[in-house]
Amino acid sequence: MSNIQYPDADVEKKLPIDHIEADDDVEPGIDYVEGTDEEKALVRKMDTRLFPILWFMYIFNYLDRTNIGNARIGGMERDLKLSSSDYSLALSIFFVGYLLAEVPSNMLLVRSRPSLFLPALMFIWGAMSVGAKGMTNLAGLVAFRFFLGIVEAGFFPGVILLLSCWYKPDELSKRLAIFYSAALMAGAFGGLLAGVITEYMDGLGSTPGWQWLFIIEGLGTVVIAVVAVFVLPDYPTTTRWLNDREKKLAVARLVSRQEEGELLGHKRAFMASVKDWKTWGFMLVYVLLNGAGTISYFFPTLMTSLGYRGRNAQFMTVPIYVVALVVSLGMGWNADRTKQKPWHIIAATVLSTVSFILTVAIGNPDVKFAFICFGGAGIWTAVPLFLSWMVGNFEGKEKRAISIAMINGFGNLASVYGSFIWPRSDGPRYVPGFSTTTALVACAGAVVFGLKWKIARDVSRAASRPDM
Repeated sequence: MSNIQYPDADVEKKLPIDHIEADDDVEPGIDYVEGTDEEKALVRKMDTRLFPILWFMYIFNYLDRTNIGNARIGGMERDLKLSSSDYSLALSIFFVGYLLAEVPSNMLLVRSRPSLFLPALMFIWGAMSVGAKGMTNLAGLVAFRFFLGIVEAGFFPGVILLLSCWYKPDELSKRLAIFYSAALMAGAFGGLLAGVITEYMDGLGSTPGWQWLFIIEGLGTVVIAVVAVFVLPDYPTTTRWLNDREKKLAVARLVSRQEEGELLGHKRAFMASVKDWKTWGFMLVYVLLNGAGTISYFFPTLMTSLGYRGRNAQFMTVPIYVVALVVSLGMGWNADRTKQKPWHIIAATVLSTVSFILTVAIGNPDVKFAFICFGGAGIWTAVPLFLSWMVGNFEGKEKRAISIAMINGFGNLASVYGSFIWPRSDGPRYVPGFSTTTALVACAGAVVFGLKWKIARDVSRAASRPDM
């Protein structure tokens, strides 16, 4: 077997057999040679089967999570008589539910079929969004957001876990960038859709336009969930559209030494994750990035502070996501090519830091808007790069599942306090919000630099030991 180089360090590290289910009948069985035409054909087949459905699933996941920002300026704040702090409460309570359900959900995923588990979650949160028609006050909105967080908690880390069981670490950056581009497309498309729905469907059927926004996007979510049941695969060795030779190759390209024959079990895997310092280091980075990322919930509000009103405020959020999409895909591709993910994460955080500083310092609205675009692009480039780097640093499928869930859960908890750093009273410049966001993203880059150094040193020491 050939060694697979981890892109987070300048040394080579082996990938264990934990990507393969312990009770699978398929063994490697072939001599793996990296970069053959057969492997390239297999990867193309995996891409065409996995990514279209996952991409659409994530679009609706992001829409159902973030459409509250569009609904706010589309009439929800007025109809529900929400104050600025009420809106922040509704935002933050989502992440409380998200944190509570994150680890249990990924524990269940490891012992279940992703092709059923992930669509089931999606169907439930889509149905909940349709049920938002019944919201008439703050209490209803808070309850809706809390339980939405519980249901959605297992989706994103579940997808990351699933992809780590199909792709090598140096294949993940560009693919996670493609997957994450669904969030950017959802942000762009969501602004357009929200502008049309809240203006032209307002009052139709005695229903406000912002409620129609929840209903329509919820129905779309339910439809995609049903389709996903028939399209989404499980793991390489249990997938019907791979023949025996392809299954063996899929196993062999992920395995460099056979060392784990069984799942650890929930308790042992949980303790292994808690005791691994990398879990806490990566968690700190994700807390910082997600704290900065809460700016996305306030983009429609920020557009109104720049002088845009009504549907134009919704539409002006679109270029922000378009710029982020271009930057994210370009840097994701280059990170895999150069195998230097940490440096690309650091570069993305520098882009955001400089852009947000200039946003506050410059008074011209058009220039401010341009730097908001680049600031957002830096955050949404750093996140998928970070995830692809992080997931390759945990061995053992069950430990990796718990580590991903813990990092994602606590990372998203940052959005609880992040939701309160943009009060309307700070407008139109929002200096405290931009200052806090700048500090968070700058610190994330600094911690990534420290983690890169620490991981590289540990791997080098392990490689130099005579018993390794």
